Amino acid sequence: MRLRAPSLQLRLALRLALIYLLATAVAAGILVYRALDTAGSLNDRELAARADDIAASVSMTNASVPRIDLPPSIAKAYEAAGNTDVYAVRRANGPVIAASSAAFGEQVKAWPAPGDDPSYFRLSGIGSTNETYYGLTVALDSAAGPIWVSVAHAGEASALVRSVLWDFENDLAWGLPVFVVLTLAAGVFVIRRGLKPLREVSRQAAAIGPTTTSVRLATGHLPSEITPLVGAVNRAFDRLEDGFALQRHFTANAAHELRTPLAIVTAALDAMDETPELAKLKADVARMNRLVDQLLRVARLDALTPDVSATVDLSAVAVDVVAMLAPWAIARGRSIGCSGCDSPVLIRGNAPAIADAIRNLVENAVTYAPAGDEVSVAVDRKGRLSVADHGPGIPLSDRERAFERFWRGPSPSGQGAGLGLAITREIMRIHGGDVRIDDNVGGGAVLTLDFAGATNVSRLVDKRPSASLL
Repeated sequence: MRLRAPSLQLRLALRLALIYLLATAVAAGILVYRALDTAGSLNDRELAARADDIAASVSMTNASVPRIDLPPSIAKAYEAAGNTDVYAVRRANGPVIAASSAAFGEQVKAWPAPGDDPSYFRLSGIGSTNETYYGLTVALDSAAGPIWVSVAHAGEASALVRSVLWDFENDLAWGLPVFVVLTLAAGVFVIRRGLKPLREVSRQAAAIGPTTTSVRLATGHLPSEITPLVGAVNRAFDRLEDGFALQRHFTANAAHELRTPLAIVTAALDAMDETPELAKLKADVARMNRLVDQLLRVARLDALTPDVSATVDLSAVAVDVVAMLAPWAIARGRSIGCSGCDSPVLIRGNAPAIADAIRNLVENAVTYAPAGDEVSVAVDRKGRLSVADHGPGIPLSDRERAFERFWRGPSPSGQGAGLGLAITREIMRIHGGDVRIDDNVGGGAVLTLDFAGATNVSRLVDKRPSASLL
């Protein structure tokens, strides 16, 4: 089975999500890189500031011997840190004045002079420790003259820098997913809003059918990419409407043109002496007359939708149809009875169209009913009218096809034109009702017109006698 293609909205949302994820990954990488770079810069500044503080602590004794008196805050920091922070102060091209670690002082002795900018270094272990130290050596002025101050810290970042970096990474870890979700939600909302005109046009197109071929899709407020497609669809509807109009005109004109010669032929046949061959010829002409009449009804329904807002007495219409067709049925050896027709059943609709629908059902029932049988027409208070016969019935597999135009089931008399039920279904569709086929008790078929959607039942005071026309 062929899978349904994903919607345009889903495709755009997935591609937008992919772009967001890629952009977020790139942005996160850049931010992390910049954070690490900033952390390194902050660490260098902290070391340079520590070197300045140490240089400011250098003084000269009365014996012109340089000494270092670290402020309590700095001295305490070095004492508390153990071997994690070290420093050494050396006179320019001279001996080491002071060092927090003798091992570190010994290493500093052999180092070349720093330049104008700080010299950075990395040491793997000082003395008996296995720590990796990261630091710098800078040339500074002091009370003892030019000195070189070397400071280092175990690890590449101090506790302050690591704390700042950790906070940044923590904020980034929860902030980025929230940002992605919010931007995706905003993107989906924008896509839905952008596709709203397309959904509206699709709804309009779905509502267009054979009876609404004059409707066109609205082109206002449409994206420029969709406007050419909608215009092409509207032009296709123009051609479709022209085709329907041409078909309707042809059907109506052909039927009108055939009515006159058929009337002449019918009159000529009626004036001739009755013979078996003439009876057969009259039956064929009668069938042609019925076909032409039904073609005119089809053309009328296709060309103009009748007004169905009037109040119609379904019982009265049924009685009129039965009275009109009773002589025709009696001539064919059948009878028609009407039950439930004594009380008015008011519905909203078009009386001539409803009469056509009832007439089609009764004519079909009389045509297929066995000789001597009675066709029963019944009206109930819920706005339903049924026509029952005891003919061959309609198989379940053919009941939907029976409403197709020009479809003819098995007919012993060959009188069917294949349009009656199609016309009936169209009339019921216009009235918002339905027509269905059921099995009749004892054989045959029951065809029901259901006007439940148009019913406005109201019991009137006057009563009419039930009709049973033989």
